[in-house]
Amino acid sequence: MTIFIRKEHCLAWAGHSLNLGKRTCIMGVLNVTPDSFSDGGRYFNKDRAIEQGIAFSRDGADILDIGGESTRPYSDPVAEEEELERVIPVIEGLRKEISIPLSIDTCKAAVARQALNSGASIINDISALRFDEAMASVAAQAGAPIILMHMQGTPGNMQVNPSYQRLIPEIMDFLKRAAGRAIASGIKRELIIVDPGIGFGKTYEHNIRIIRDLAQFSQLDMPVLLGTSRKSFIGRILGNEPDERDVGTMASVSAGIMNGAHIVRVHNVKMAVETAKVLDEIIKA
Repeated sequence: MTIFIRKEHCLAWAGHSLNLGKRTCIMGVLNVTPDSFSDGGRYFNKDRAIEQGIAFSRDGADILDIGGESTRPYSDPVAEEEELERVIPVIEGLRKEISIPLSIDTCKAAVARQALNSGASIINDISALRFDEAMASVAAQAGAPIILMHMQGTPGNMQVNPSYQRLIPEIMDFLKRAAGRAIASGIKRELIIVDPGIGFGKTYEHNIRIIRDLAQFSQLDMPVLLGTSRKSFIGRILGNEPDERDVGTMASVSAGIMNGAHIVRVHNVKMAVETAKVLDEIIKA
């Protein structure tokens, strides 16, 4: 069995620090939306979302990723005010209860700015700074880590006909250029995390190959986030619904960790924490 040994990256900012690579970092997904593919709006209610975030923290999450706009395939954008109304009360409520870093999952600079002012400290931008030109300056001014994800197209059209001539090199080139834009805008290189974007403008075969070849992304010399949780490629393999895909998710998480993932983004935090602990011990042996 071949295991890729991750390079360690120390992320330090605004009273937080994460030693990425020494062990796997678990990011819990908190969708404050009525139409998420993965949990069907289970946490659209503010109080339920806060309760779930507290539970994630108790289960061992290192980061909570809070989003108010569904980015499932063929989804439509949400108005800025509506997105703010969904996420800000949850961020404010969680900040009073837990100390782990909160991430705002948004493509809108205004939402990111207000989220940071309300207690979030990481920006997760699936557009990699392409949808809102002000996003980079928001991150730079706040000194916040930013996650830059590869996506071909937009959530509304990304799955129409995704195609690549050279899958991994094209995704790596996209992320390298995105990081270059971020650095040119004043974001520190050591605060950039890259995400190859499983399910975002990718076919079933693309997703499988990215996980298999994830170690190649180490060439970017930045922490790698992998988000496979409950996605459709798992459903295609197992023939089940999103809320039945946690075991399949952990299989993909295990493959990702063995191939160099520093952060895994998941819906079932407790299961991911246990899975990562075992894999991390195997890697260290």
